[in-house]
Amino acid sequence: MNEQAHRRPPKPYRRPKKDPVRILAFEALRAVDERDAYANLVLPPLLKKAREKDDFDGRDAALATELVYGTLRRQGTYDAIIATCIDRPLREVDPPVLDVLALGAHQLLGTRIPSHAAVSASVELARVVLGDGRARFVNAVLRKIAQDDLEAWLERVAPPYDEDAEDYLAVVHSHPRWIVSALWDSLGGGRAGIEDLLEADNERPEVTLVARPGRSTADELLEALGEESGLPGRWSPYAVRLAEGGEPGAIDAVREGRAGVQDEGSQLVAIALANAPLDGPDERWLDGCAGPGGKAALLAALAAQRGASLLASEKQPHRARLVERALAGNPGPYQVITADGTRPPWLPGSFDRVLMDVPCTGLGALRRRPEARWRRRPEDLESFAPLQRALLREALSAVRVGGVVGYATCSPHLAETRVVVDDVLRGRGGPAVEAELLDARPLIPGVPALGEGPDIQLWPHLHGTDAMYLALLRRTA
Repeated sequence: MNEQAHRRPPKPYRRPKKDPVRILAFEALRAVDERDAYANLVLPPLLKKAREKDDFDGRDAALATELVYGTLRRQGTYDAIIATCIDRPLREVDPPVLDVLALGAHQLLGTRIPSHAAVSASVELARVVLGDGRARFVNAVLRKIAQDDLEAWLERVAPPYDEDAEDYLAVVHSHPRWIVSALWDSLGGGRAGIEDLLEADNERPEVTLVARPGRSTADELLEALGEESGLPGRWSPYAVRLAEGGEPGAIDAVREGRAGVQDEGSQLVAIALANAPLDGPDERWLDGCAGPGGKAALLAALAAQRGASLLASEKQPHRARLVERALAGNPGPYQVITADGTRPPWLPGSFDRVLMDVPCTGLGALRRRPEARWRRRPEDLESFAPLQRALLREALSAVRVGGVVGYATCSPHLAETRVVVDDVLRGRGGPAVEAELLDARPLIPGVPALGEGPDIQLWPHLHGTDAMYLALLRRTA
């Protein structure tokens, strides 16, 4: 019998199984990487399209969402682990291959999916989107990763805390080192606080609703949601938190614009500005960077209760249209315009209250936009700095003497918060402004751990909100 007869016949080719959940998650990650898209904008239309097919249900949507957000949040940790399992620098691996590997790593180390199922599903995905050759590479790498759990891997890939605390925190909690350093500077304190903050950044944030005053109430929203789906807000009297599975679009008040989705920290910023004491009239309010419209809608509702009007200004036309949609139906007088807040069309001293929620790095919303932590660079601070100072100066010019300006950012970075306010008040880089800081803390009563004041810094781990910053300034001359 010759050698040919002893050979096993080749295995017949098997078509890879198409898993709609993992293909959707892969497509979302590719959009984030290739187009600098945000997952919270990419994922909903993909899910909507998938739901239109009979084989994609609510559990599939939940798994796809977890795979996308979990992979993005833990990208730094997974990259460090993957790098130890391959024989080339990570930068030499094609990005689509890295996305499949990261999705597999998350299933192995960040979910309860059994290891054999996580590897098998990831290899099948690789066969569909990458081809059989690269699928073999994915299989080899994921089998190495599957040999240990996350805790064991972190012991291997993270340096000891005592040797390099910032690098340890960066790897273990999946944040770029420069962001770890910046957050730690802003937060102050020791190890426990920064670890709590970084862990909170990696948790799925609650969906919070706002009942717009005079148009709906928190009680109405709670009644519509029912006890199992709705919880009262922690700090804002207008807030309602959705339990997992709650659907904002199912509520009449949300569909009608009488309520909306808005983080509680964002609500507190608007409430504090509205509560600030004034000398003299309280008739004209301005939101100088109004897009996409959440704060403007709450301010307009609060202004309407006092007989005041709101001017909402937004530089970007598409964001101005979002503001118009958010304010539609407000009972009080309001106007939405497209204008640059650094070259405003209004006259100086025209307003009694001004909110300037300036463009920033967004480091305070990393729970909601986890990809931003990998996209931002330290040099972004320099590009935002002149704009932030110019907007605050124009806000102080727009308010009358005795009026109040709220300077807000969704970033706790000191270079975007206290340093900006201090520079403007002291005339660094521009003319000095006659204004005084107000203690904002008493204006949102019941909220603890707001810092030493007079400004406010909210934190995800302390308040369950985005890391919003607010300084209130009264113009004195």
